Amino acid sequence: MEFLVRFAHTHESFRLPELEALALLEGIEMTVLEYSLKSPFCLVKLPSVEAAQKLLKRSILAQSIHEFWGQGTTLSELHEDMRRRTEPQWLRYKDVTFKFAIDCYQGARSNTKKLSIINSFQFLPFEGSISLSSPDEVFTVFEVWEWNSVPLGIENPEKMFLGRLVGTSARETPQKYDLKKRGYISTTSMDAELSLVTANLALAAPGKLFYDPFVGTGSFPLACAHFGAECWGSDIDGMTLRGEGGRKSVRGNFEQYGLGPFFGGVFTADLTNSPIRLARIWDGVVCDPPYGVREGLRVLGLKDPTKTPWLVERGIQNAMAPDYVPPKKPYSFLAMLDDILVFASETLVDGGRLSFWMPTANDEEQEIAIPTHPCLELVSACIQPFYKWSRRLLTYRRLPDAEVSPAALQAYKARQSIGTTADELNPFRRGYFKKFEVDA
Repeated sequence: MEFLVRFAHTHESFRLPELEALALLEGIEMTVLEYSLKSPFCLVKLPSVEAAQKLLKRSILAQSIHEFWGQGTTLSELHEDMRRRTEPQWLRYKDVTFKFAIDCYQGARSNTKKLSIINSFQFLPFEGSISLSSPDEVFTVFEVWEWNSVPLGIENPEKMFLGRLVGTSARETPQKYDLKKRGYISTTSMDAELSLVTANLALAAPGKLFYDPFVGTGSFPLACAHFGAECWGSDIDGMTLRGEGGRKSVRGNFEQYGLGPFFGGVFTADLTNSPIRLARIWDGVVCDPPYGVREGLRVLGLKDPTKTPWLVERGIQNAMAPDYVPPKKPYSFLAMLDDILVFASETLVDGGRLSFWMPTANDEEQEIAIPTHPCLELVSACIQPFYKWSRRLLTYRRLPDAEVSPAALQAYKARQSIGTTADELNPFRRGYFKKFEVDA
């Protein structure tokens, strides 16, 4: 069966990867027949109406899914295609209540013209009552218009579709988790919509264990918990985890949304000094690591322990004291990207997913390459553009050991950092403050 997915016209490069992730999660065989980033419509082939409803029930970027009844460049072509595709089905809807709707993408219709289009479907043998508030069936005419069609005075759309509504999405869910309504946030808290999309791409679901090594105020674990995953997190800044206590803490955020049972816990650690190593336990790792713009990236440790032996001794003596603050050393941005992939390769179960955000310049000469690891297969790379830079949401799948090349794994080495200052260690930070201007 063919179905038409109506996406929200936002985050265009994220839409299809989210849909493909949900098809995998639900065990649905899906074939994409037509799709373009320039259009909010996607034509797919699915086994049944029930499969279509399951596919969309937790989508954040889709709005609705419709049984595909026809298409054409004109209304008459649409009518003819409908007859060819669906005429044997028409009598099923003979006695139901129904309504017709018009959805104009990049265009506009007067109410008179909309009524004229709706009346053109009088050849359908529908004898039930029209119900605008609670119909049994909704039939929608979708129109795709040329960009700027209204000011240009364009009179007709480029393409028309007709679909019967069969399911809606979770498009309203981000409103529930809106940062403006959340009890505990910081300046780097990821917005609710993209947090939920990240959770979908990482296949968060009941019975799964998820972890965020840069947890902050808990935006990603909250999103994963919404879909039923049990979540843990860590952060180098213990004060951020504790907050003010009560509602003003990571745990408080979970309790605010009634997700307390899905809160596994949080602890203070950095990625390179984590107590979680060589344990294949996580079904998903999700995070938005620091970009090192406001201040240079840091990890626990000393730049040169031989020059400050007294700091080493103090750490040995006071490490367990509640007021002890361990020293930190500069950290390479590129090394951090490698360390994230290494950590995921060592802790994800077979088929588990890593989804993390990575900034880069838009200029090809300054663009930071997508990191790779022999144990991880890149599933999708979604892009959120800004002015002179973008951030990517990279999603990887942990390969089973039998599919990993021993030679490639043996040859893999973490990138070596060059330099000692914050700018030398972080090419993105250097480009950000130079406004991504290419050196002459």
